[in-house]
Amino acid sequence: MTKKINLFANLKSDFASGLVVFLIALPLCLGIAMASGAPLFSGIISGIIGGIVVGYLSTSHISVSGPAAGLTAIVLTAITDLGAFDVFLTAVFMAGLLQLILGYLKAGSISNYFPTNVIEGMLAGIGIIIILKQLPHAFGYDSDFEGDLAFLQNDGSNTFSTLLGIFDYVQLGSILISLISLIVLISWDKVPLLKKIKLVPGALVAVVLGVVLNEFFIRTGSVLAIQNEHLVSLPAPTNLEEFKAIIVTPNFSAILNPKVWIVAFTIAIVASIETLLSIEAADRMDVQKRFTDTNVELKAQGIGNVVSSLLGGLPLTSVIVRSSANSNTGAKSKMSTIIHGTLLLGTVLIIPVVLNKIPLATLASILILVGYKLAKPATFKHFWIKGKYQFVPFIATLLAVVFTDLLKGVALGMIISIIFVLKGNLKRAYSFRKEEYADGDVIHIDLAQEVSFLNKAAIKNTLNEIPENSKVIIDAKDTVYIAHDILDLIYEFKTTRAVDYNIKVKLKGFKKAYDLENTQETKNHVTIEHYYDAAKRVMIKREIVDEDIANK
Repeated sequence: MTKKINLFANLKSDFASGLVVFLIALPLCLGIAMASGAPLFSGIISGIIGGIVVGYLSTSHISVSGPAAGLTAIVLTAITDLGAFDVFLTAVFMAGLLQLILGYLKAGSISNYFPTNVIEGMLAGIGIIIILKQLPHAFGYDSDFEGDLAFLQNDGSNTFSTLLGIFDYVQLGSILISLISLIVLISWDKVPLLKKIKLVPGALVAVVLGVVLNEFFIRTGSVLAIQNEHLVSLPAPTNLEEFKAIIVTPNFSAILNPKVWIVAFTIAIVASIETLLSIEAADRMDVQKRFTDTNVELKAQGIGNVVSSLLGGLPLTSVIVRSSANSNTGAKSKMSTIIHGTLLLGTVLIIPVVLNKIPLATLASILILVGYKLAKPATFKHFWIKGKYQFVPFIATLLAVVFTDLLKGVALGMIISIIFVLKGNLKRAYSFRKEEYADGDVIHIDLAQEVSFLNKAAIKNTLNEIPENSKVIIDAKDTVYIAHDILDLIYEFKTTRAVDYNIKVKLKGFKKAYDLENTQETKNHVTIEHYYDAAKRVMIKREIVDEDIANK
């Protein structure tokens, strides 16, 4: 039974964090829409729906949804191939329905299999990307769109070449405002007196200070004045008719177009995977360690994409950058996400001109601090201390996320983690030791608690290397499950190789559940057959018990 949440219980801290997330989300929504080749307002609509609709329906208290940089390439290609934005919105509508189906099919459960070191590597990688991508904006060089996380950029350059290019486009006003913003943000985080001011977040103070300083520079004709191209650029409709003209609705006459369905399936799968990864990361960032129902999340995302498409918005996912900012600024419940969406809606309708005065350099400073908190040196040290089996997947995921993209990075981390698990599983399946006795070697093979088909190769090699005229003791006293493949292997060894090479086999320590008593060497000719049949009965019994438990 889900515990009811009082959304207004932590309004003070949730409002402060929602305000910060709103300030960060605004330029990201616009930048992602621009990079996607979509109308700028479609990004804002997606952010509003992600905040209010998905925020309310989701069971996550930290996650923030909106347009995602990871979908920009898909969206840009899809709009070009389909020929019209309204046809693309039909694909987004269908993608939302597909996500709803995935939620009801409980596909969200796959998130339970993402290893911690891979998730942490993904977060640290995104933290590094944020820092690298925002440094040019802090210097006043805005060639790359806000929200871009890709190493290879649309203009043919890459993250490093853009960094090297900032010295040719230095804007002193942007640098000054960035430094002042960072001082304010760090002070708000470190000075005890300022930390107590929960209702007024440091990010808001930095934004207000940035706007005031730049207005002063403009009015005094200073060379430090930041021009419009380095400020937030939000569409500002002046009347209701202009606002209506911004809204685009889906063209459902294209619903039978096969290309629409291909795009729909692509968006549904990629958006769902990115959402599950972000939710897993958000749960790890939650200081109260609450867990999100990922199947409910997929349904919430599906409904969000349906509503977003009907209003002319981009496809949305749970987004790590905004979620981490939400967590770092002290969000206590999902009310913070709802507030961010409400602020997006209200300010876009009421005060777009004021928002267009915010310097991108100030927002870059906020994001750089968010990036640092995601990729703190302490995180690297933590996984280094834990050893290579934790550190290698962590660092591999991080590097792949930085130099490719989020999905490829996580895929690489998962593959390495699985290889390590298989390697460890092979080693732990049994222990092998040999003792010297006067009458020859006695070889002990102690089986582990569970022996699966993955252990077949290692056990097969061990049995094949046993010398002739030996005595073998196979001890299963700790074993509760043995795969059929392993049973076949032991049976073949006992009836064929052991006979040919005069190897005496002794089975020891089998549980009563196997209907097998501890054996003596003289009974070996019936032991393995009894063991094989009994073990099959145990596994059938186990499957029945598991099925009964699942039905209950």
